[in-house]
Amino acid sequence: MIRGQRPLRVLVVAPSRYPLRQPHAGGLEATVWDRVRWLRARGHQVTLCAAEGSDFLDDMPEFQLPTPEWTRPEHASDTEYPLGYADAVDAAFDAARERLIADRHLFDVVDNHSLHPAPIRWSAEADIPVVTTLHTPPLEPLLEAAAEVAGAAHRFLAVSQATARAWSVEGVDAFVFPNGIDTDQWVRGAGGPSWVWSGRVVPEKAPHLAIEAARHAGAHIVLAGRIGDVDYFEQEIVPRLGVHARYVGPLRQPDLCRLVGSSAVALVTPMWEEPFGLVIAEALATGTPVAAFDIGGVSEVLAEMPGSTTVMPGDVVALAKAAAHLAAEGVREPLTRVWTRHAAVKRHSLAQRYREVERVLAHVAQPAGVRRVPAVSW
Repeated sequence: MIRGQRPLRVLVVAPSRYPLRQPHAGGLEATVWDRVRWLRARGHQVTLCAAEGSDFLDDMPEFQLPTPEWTRPEHASDTEYPLGYADAVDAAFDAARERLIADRHLFDVVDNHSLHPAPIRWSAEADIPVVTTLHTPPLEPLLEAAAEVAGAAHRFLAVSQATARAWSVEGVDAFVFPNGIDTDQWVRGAGGPSWVWSGRVVPEKAPHLAIEAARHAGAHIVLAGRIGDVDYFEQEIVPRLGVHARYVGPLRQPDLCRLVGSSAVALVTPMWEEPFGLVIAEALATGTPVAAFDIGGVSEVLAEMPGSTTVMPGDVVALAKAAAHLAAEGVREPLTRVWTRHAAVKRHSLAQRYREVERVLAHVAQPAGVRRVPAVSW
């Protein structure tokens, strides 16, 4: 922790849809999982408010959130909820707020990563400082909550300049604090002949375009990740599997690291305003270069990274050519993987990123009269 600072008592609020555990449901869940682990390792007292079944949950039922229960697996979705689930989440956050108010003396600050508006309002309703990290493009319920807490002890952070700009247009100003990755866990690999794509298998991540790029280049690609849209997977991914593409499902971090690290190049194919792109930093930390669509915060994550490139979103031919070039360069100059990893550690290591977040949490937890804006190194 910061020298001379007492341990913070932090309530970390996670998204409710999926438990925080491996294999991670997505980059957001992986980020919050790392946040809790890192803050505790730094000596802070961390209580987690998250979905039932999450790691790190204490015996505090009011801080355990319900998870969706689908009647049929094929109905599971990253964008829709089963009947009654939204009401159940509202009730759970009401219970969490009442527990927070009753035990207000046990907490210094709320570290909020939820996509639900309730924790934003806690800064006014529970009279507690809240730091909300914006992990998505603007969401109307969060915008409404932000307008209601204008005079409260609340600070917004954004994971990229692109995300901060999008929220600023809607009237919410945020400091930029990018995500970090644990570079002790994401280690350098030796590379290999196959290409790789990892992430949530959903239309906005467009893994089908990664398969098309590999096919165009005559390369083989391996896809890893949780299926977030069953119809999309069945209609766009399954027909493309075969000689050029293989799907291996969701993987725990060590297995995913081995897969990405043993690949020639990683493809990142968002077709939405990607807020950050944690899979980019993960691939780079293994030494695997990245060919990506330039949209949202992607170019920020790849800034100053040797041996990686971006192309226009949706341009499969350009992506194929860029990826093939990176793969060939890795064969010609094996040290490229060493340089790529070195740059990724320097720029994206979790320790570097979270020490800045730690300063923000400590700053916001201070009485209003002594707060000063913390330095930002991004």
